[in-house]
Formats: sequence, C-alpha cells, structure tokens
Amino acid sequence: MTFTCPIEIVQLLVSPSHAYFGRSKDGPAADVRTQLPSSVEVVTGKGIRGDRFFGVKAHTEAAITFLAVEAWETAVAEANALHPDDEPWDGDVSVARRNIVVRGLELDPLRGEDFVVDTGDGPVLLRGGRPAHPCAWMDSMVVDGTRKALIGRGGLRTAPISSGTLRVGHGVVISPVPLDPARAALSVRRAQPLPRG
Repeated sequence: MTFTCPIEIVQLLVSPSHAYFGRSKDGPAADVRTQLPSSVEVVTGKGIRGDRFFGVKAHTEAAITFLAVEAWETAVAEANALHPDDEPWDGDVSVARRNIVVRGLELDPLRGEDFVVDTGDGPVLLRGGRPAHPCAWMDSMVVDGTRKALIGRGGLRTAPISSGTLRVGHGVVISPVPLDPARAALSVRRAQPLPRG
C-alpha cells in the first residue's frame, strides 16, 4: 500500500561550499555562492548536482536535506517570543541551509523509508535517513534560542536512490507510510529511524 501526499516545494538551495564552519561569533563565510534555483538535478548515489554534499562519500546516505517550512516558522516564532523587546527576526528560510524546503509534508515518518517526490518531471526516489539536527549557528544567524526551538524539527537527511529533476512548486510525495501534513511543525524526539522491514 502507498499513500500520496500533495506538497509544495517552496525553496531549493544549492551551495558548492559550506557557509557555517569554525566559530559562529566570527560570522559565516563571505564568499559562498549560494543559489536558490527553480529546479535541481538529483543524481543517484551522489545528491544534488553542484551542491557541497554532491558525491561526497561520507554523506552519500545524507546527501539531500529536507526541512518543513512549518517547522521553521514555528521554531523562529518560539525563539522570537523569548525576546519580546527586540524586533522580531523575519529573515529567509535559506539561513537554515537545507536543500529542499517543503510545505505540507510530515518528515519524521519517512525516516528509514523509501519515498518518491514528483514535481512534474517524473518520480525521484529517496531514502529517508537520520534527522538533520540544527547547529549552534542558528542562534547567531537568526536569534538566540532558535537552535533549541529547532531540536526535533530541524529536517531530514536523505539519500538519492534515483536520478531526476525537482522543481519549486506543487508536487506529490508517494510514501509507504501515512503522512499527516498537520504534524509538519511538531518537534519529534525519536533517536533513530524505525527499522526497515
């Protein structure tokens, strides 16, 4: 049995190098050519062409990162609430540096599962892996408290099982497990993916 979930990809991010390394107080790398394209090429076993994780053997099982925009918006709102006297941070989700930002998709049930994303150019098969945990940089790039608010909702790392094109816009996810888009913003504290079977 499979389940189909309508989704919207709201942002795609491709960067040839890391922007966050070293000490966050020193600020991000200034010369990182981050792109927010309208489409990306996914390559089997390698990731997104042109991205910093593309073909990196240590990241094969986690080459493409997803983030639910609902989770991001909830975490940022919680962090902003900790600073009621400050101007609320309302910057772009690209600060999170996730490859695929999606609306309407509960990510946690996809851990340990093979699932399809299709945005109109045919199916792209991915395998859900471990969570994409937030880093300390989120406190300096957004607002203090953002990292803690993102724990359990920082996204999902995936491995590309087939090649294809993904685009910004509407599409579908075909999953072997039911997904509830109303749960996309929830913080989930499960240590490991469910066993494959």
